[in-house]
Amino acid sequence: MTFKLKHLVGTSAVALAALASAPAFAAGTASGSTITNTATLNYTVGGVAQTAIQANNNITVDRKVNLTVVEVGSATTSVVPGQTGAVTTFTVTNTSNATIDIGLAVTQQAGGAAPFAGGNDNFDVTGVKMYIDHSTSGTAGTYDPGVDVEVTYLDELAADAAKTVYVVSSVPIARVNNDISAVILTGTASESGSVGTEGADITATAGANTAGVDTVLADAAGSGGDAAYDGKHSAKDDYKVSAPVLTVTKLSRPISDPVNGTTNPKMIPGAVVEYCVTVANAAGGAAAAGVVITDPLPAQTTYVSAFGVYEGGSVAASVCSGGTNTGTQAAGTVTGTIGALTAGQTKTVYFRATIN
Repeated sequence: MTFKLKHLVGTSAVALAALASAPAFAAGTASGSTITNTATLNYTVGGVAQTAIQANNNITVDRKVNLTVVEVGSATTSVVPGQTGAVTTFTVTNTSNATIDIGLAVTQQAGGAAPFAGGNDNFDVTGVKMYIDHSTSGTAGTYDPGVDVEVTYLDELAADAAKTVYVVSSVPIARVNNDISAVILTGTASESGSVGTEGADITATAGANTAGVDTVLADAAGSGGDAAYDGKHSAKDDYKVSAPVLTVTKLSRPISDPVNGTTNPKMIPGAVVEYCVTVANAAGGAAAAGVVITDPLPAQTTYVSAFGVYEGGSVAASVCSGGTNTGTQAAGTVTGTIGALTAGQTKTVYFRATIN
């Protein structure tokens, strides 16, 4: 019998076939799918074809868990001091071969180089929240306040599916030009449970392959500090403050006094003093708009209404000149409007008062 079997096998044709029972995704065939492989043995005896013999083998496809978090745009987000609703944008993709939940968390980088801003992180934004893009009601790919939904995780994200996630925060009013805040969005693979409830963090199956559906963590290391094969992935983005760099300088000079007139006048009672307020916006800063100077006069002085208040002048050798006499004085307070002040620009407001 043993000899005949060896002989028959040696003179027979063997056909192999394999069949996957579910569609393939980016990460491969869907988790839990059964792959059936059938080998067929055809043979003859005395020239007569015999009944074929088949052998089957079934494989259960295990779960390969993977995800990616990617910053959208590869550029810093420009913000201003005191801004609310400052947005950075990420794409979170389930590259597993199964539906999973993905937990979301935002952390703030503790110093060091920012990813896009060309400098170092030196402050934290505040009031940080995460929103999922609600493209059916709002504008796809654009944060829509009041439309996009605040989330802490992505629910029942199918294999190969992706969602746009917005990190929205506020910038403290005290921040200055070129300050940088880097944020990190981390996604964590979670079990797919019931709709509306985040599952537990997914862990890898320990030990040898089993007959059931095992789990393998296949994620790469992200830029935010997570490790490879830990069920997480992260990406960074940053906010860079763009603000005017304003300085204010106030000068005074005697114009005349009751004794010397206009020749070498001194600051004595009855003297007329010219006050000159200079506002400068340093190069490299953002433009300032709506610049207004208010100056309450000291009680020991009296405003010279005949001279007025000059706006938008210039200063040279401590002497102010030019501008237009369009400022105002009311209840002892002088007001001068400068308006817009671009980077590298300087403007003045000047007026006169008498020492009582």
